Amino acid sequence: MYKAIVNGKAFEIVSEQENWLVNGNPLAWDVTSLGNGHYHIICKNKGYRAEVVKLDREAKTVDLKINGVNYALQLRDKFDILLEKMGMNASAVGKVNVIKAPMPGLIIDLRVKAGDTVKAGDPLLVLEAMKMENIIKAPGEGTVKNVKIKKGDTVEKGQLLIEF
Repeated sequence: MYKAIVNGKAFEIVSEQENWLVNGNPLAWDVTSLGNGHYHIICKNKGYRAEVVKLDREAKTVDLKINGVNYALQLRDKFDILLEKMGMNASAVGKVNVIKAPMPGLIIDLRVKAGDTVKAGDPLLVLEAMKMENIIKAPGEGTVKNVKIKKGDTVEKGQLLIEF
């Protein structure tokens, strides 16, 4: 099961064998790729020109232009839906509160200090464990409130390293 949100309106999409159901109704369409993100779609005896303007696989978003009209599409799979039901949707996960050591090791480089602003994927520190260097990256956006370690410190698994 999938959930698609198109310009704020939600649709439930289910795959049954080789057919698709949208909000419980069968979707009868013919899609032809014209190349370079352009498509021709026939649905309910009407023709549509579709273009994939922007695709972000990580964020699961697609910006489409259909017959000259822009549509913002956000997709959620069964795991995203389950996380939402548990109150752990992407907007809640994107905010960083703390970084803890994923394993015991030695801090060999520290790349942030209190007051720094970080984005998802920014390197925070380098942790050496079992002769391997592990770059610990920010899982979301935030401002560094406090750095609890310094270069050369030995840390244990689960130890608090950085607060946001």
